[in-house]
Amino acid sequence: MSLQVVGRGFCFEDLRVGFRFRTHRRTIAESDLASFVNLTWLTEELFAVEDDAARDLKGRAVPGALVYAFAEGLLLPTMQDTGLAFLNAELDVKGPTLVGDTIHVECEVVEHRLASKGERGLVRFANQVVNQRGETVLEYNPLRLLKKT
Repeated sequence: MSLQVVGRGFCFEDLRVGFRFRTHRRTIAESDLASFVNLTWLTEELFAVEDDAARDLKGRAVPGALVYAFAEGLLLPTMQDTGLAFLNAELDVKGPTLVGDTIHVECEVVEHRLASKGERGLVRFANQVVNQRGETVLEYNPLRLLKKT
């Protein structure tokens, strides 16, 4: 007997323009910032040096690249086993994200069409990364190539 695997992402046919969903949440820890800075070498002092006197922000800022990477991680279950390619996106940082902030991603399908090879489709999402205060801190619009059922 073959068992169905749980946790499979959306197939092309599961989606339509206007379809909306949101991800689970994730709190960004100091260790996340340190690991990300060490991994990427984004060693700008804003992220790598703890010096509250020199900052207008009340807290430790994290790079927009970290926020984007975490957003993609939160979205992984929606394309597990069905995502074929990330093709492009525009990205806009809307406000600061700090250590201790909890983020989630709110998504809406804004484009949905078959690819030139009919066994897959192109889907563009409008993604908003939102913090615990309901503030949008990052927006991006990935175009993904997804499997059909």
